Amino acid sequence: MSMETDEVGVEEGWNTPYPFGFQVSLTTVLVLELVLGFSSNLTVLVLYCAQSNLVDSVSNLVTVNLHVLDILVCVLCLPLTVAVILVPANENGLNSLATLCCFHEACVTFTSVATAVNVLVISLDRYDISVRPASRLLTPRRAALLLAAVWAISLAVFFLPFLEGDFFSSLAKDTEDEETLLCVGGQGYYTGMAMYYHLLLQVPCFFIAVAVMLFTYSRILQALNIRIATPASPTPPSAPVRTHASTPLPASSVGVQASVSAIIALRRAVRRHRDRRERQRRVLKMSLIIISTFLGCWAPLSAVNVLILCMGPSDGLVELRLCFLAMAYGTTIFHPLLYAFTRQKLRRALKTRVKKRVVSLLQVDPAPSGGTVIHNSWVEGGGQRKGRKSRVEASDGTDRCLTEAVRE
Repeated sequence: MSMETDEVGVEEGWNTPYPFGFQVSLTTVLVLELVLGFSSNLTVLVLYCAQSNLVDSVSNLVTVNLHVLDILVCVLCLPLTVAVILVPANENGLNSLATLCCFHEACVTFTSVATAVNVLVISLDRYDISVRPASRLLTPRRAALLLAAVWAISLAVFFLPFLEGDFFSSLAKDTEDEETLLCVGGQGYYTGMAMYYHLLLQVPCFFIAVAVMLFTYSRILQALNIRIATPASPTPPSAPVRTHASTPLPASSVGVQASVSAIIALRRAVRRHRDRRERQRRVLKMSLIIISTFLGCWAPLSAVNVLILCMGPSDGLVELRLCFLAMAYGTTIFHPLLYAFTRQKLRRALKTRVKKRVVSLLQVDPAPSGGTVIHNSWVEGGGQRKGRKSRVEASDGTDRCLTEAVRE
């Protein structure tokens, strides 16, 4: 190693590509995530666009924004990760590899920051609608401005890796860079701290999002506890029932009627209390699933980013980071399940469309014209017409049975 290379601070010797088994397994996972994530998020967006009454609130607006982000991740970021894994590196293509790695790090930074900020906005919206339902802070105008700020921040951090490596100046000088930005296969890694500010930005964004999620969902559960503990308002005493002759009922009848009314009111109170408890358990379950999913997908990647910042890049850490990045891309599959298909309006719209499609496929098509008709030898005159009528009635009955079965 020459003295000039030592001054740059580059670790050489990383000429070996990724192992074949590593490439096959990780590419399979990424392609599966791309197909499932793109199809599920596109289905949600189609349902929202087809039903105009679905995008009628701030909650649905921020949810649609998250699904748009997931589609962009599936279309732009996932293919770049697959390319980084599969594209071979040689001595003649180091400059192209460095460019690809720079674009890849830009997409990873965009995905990490944008996902954390969008999940944070959804948590604030749920806190606002649960704790302050009467006077919401997130009005449609404020929500639009907030989402515009989210996209502005996400697009701004996209250019951070390019600015760190003086990408545009190196293109103007047309120099051959031998160092890569967290990609195996080049002549070494950039080891200067100034080259990894994009990693330093991803870590606090993750922890801030987790802290906000824990705070908001805990306050939502606290608000549900307060509402459940609030006693029901006492019902006014009912007036004594009189007959048509305006004669008072006997004391025994009034007492029996009061007892029946008290029992009915008690049953209603118990049913309301049970429904509220069930709602509280459902909200607690969904809150734990949402927080644990976000932690499970993004916490390993943040931990590896911290290790790279502390210890410097190495071949093993880069490969481990790609594995955890594939786990982080899994949120593109979980987001439709957690934020979209848990809504009753969207599920109802999806069921309606599926039922219509199934019914249209199960309907019996009419017999083609010009086909050969075989008559039985025993059918004569009116008997043939009766046979045709019975077959038509049987066909109509079959259609009705299939339609009722699909509706059930």
